[in-house]
Amino acid sequence: MHARILGLAAVACCLAMPVHAAVVLGDAAGSYTISQAGSAIRFTIGKAGGGGFDGAFARFKGTIRIDNNDVGRSKVDLTIYPESVGTGQGRIDAFLRSDAVFDAANSPEIEFRSTSVTRTGDATALVTGRLTARGKTFPEKFTAELDGLKAGTIKFHVIGKVLRSRYGMDVGTPLYSNVVDFDMTLTGRRS
Repeated sequence: MHARILGLAAVACCLAMPVHAAVVLGDAAGSYTISQAGSAIRFTIGKAGGGGFDGAFARFKGTIRIDNNDVGRSKVDLTIYPESVGTGQGRIDAFLRSDAVFDAANSPEIEFRSTSVTRTGDATALVTGRLTARGKTFPEKFTAELDGLKAGTIKFHVIGKVLRSRYGMDVGTPLYSNVVDFDMTLTGRRS
């Protein structure tokens, strides 16, 4: 009986193994241009007592380079245009673009440049880099999971948390959380 349960558990583990885990690093190696089609950069800011708001950036660009010989030398460069922020609420969008938060008129780009990539599993990595917003630069970390590789297109699911106060965007704290939760889908086409 015990052997049968272990056998069923082993089969269940094999069935639960994500398809992308079978991707060989050599298959993914190369340079990719992040495409807005199939990509999304979403964020959430919580509110004391519940609620908060969700938003997304409609405009961004970037590149992903996966080094086959040394994953640590892989690179991610991402530029976000804060004037493209959208929450579905015009008043909040205008406030986020204003000098109280993003100051999009004077700081038209938010940039992330990776400094290291550390493989954490078959299909996962920790991406560390420097995030620059409103003229301030700090180290940040994001977790990336390979979500697909097909016909010259690669897809990653990326999550991370950023403290907005570091970048001079702490208006509304403590009512609104200082932590911004990012949830991104980045689709790259081989270049």
